[in-house]
Amino acid sequence: MASITLNNATVDIPIYNASTRSLKTTIIKAATGGIIASDNKGRVIIRALDSINLSLRSGDRVGIIGHNGAGKSTMLRLLSRIYTPTSGTAEIIGSIGTLLDIGIGIDPESTGMENIQLRGTLLGISDEEIKAHTEEIIEFSDLGDFIHMPLRTYSTGMQLRLAFAISTMVRPDILIMDEWMSVGDEGFKHKAKERMNAMVGSSKILIVATHSAELIQTQCNKVIWLEHGKIKMEGSPEDIAPLYFNSGL
Repeated sequence: MASITLNNATVDIPIYNASTRSLKTTIIKAATGGIIASDNKGRVIIRALDSINLSLRSGDRVGIIGHNGAGKSTMLRLLSRIYTPTSGTAEIIGSIGTLLDIGIGIDPESTGMENIQLRGTLLGISDEEIKAHTEEIIEFSDLGDFIHMPLRTYSTGMQLRLAFAISTMVRPDILIMDEWMSVGDEGFKHKAKERMNAMVGSSKILIVATHSAELIQTQCNKVIWLEHGKIKMEGSPEDIAPLYFNSGL
């Protein structure tokens, strides 16, 4: 049983050395759409998420929408346990898999084999699981003997294939994505699509931030519309998508 419960969850992000720089503060405000204030130490902070209440259960397929800077990325990081609430609570039950930036943790000076261990560890996957999936990753990424070469010798496509294969090695209870992922050349995209569909299908809760009306309508059964770090609307794709995508945002 997977579940996510946020009670008045707020995330404040401090901006160091910005308290006397009014121009920088103005630029930050324009770029993030967040609420800018000062904490009790006089530091400039951005309130990226403000008093979020949310309850998700197994079977939920959630699309998060909103303009750039509305808080989507912060929400994904909060739900991924990358961020913890500054105030309020976040109770997350179930294993988490994230496809936010598949390049994080990839070291160009290390071999493909070493990067499997590095990236897998960063994703919180146990050594036993990494070892059990290593041969599958090598086969799926079609790297052959290059798996023993440093990543700096790989083409961009080869690096993406390896990163994708590592990031999708496990089947989490809660899958969190920043847009729908499509990587590699045409031949690999078919394999990647099948793997993505299997990963999504096996997850108990799916959360994806997106600008795609088609994705919301075909993959989601719930939509959360964020604006300035708050939930503006929450409901079904049928109710929310037309209001958002016809609003010109």
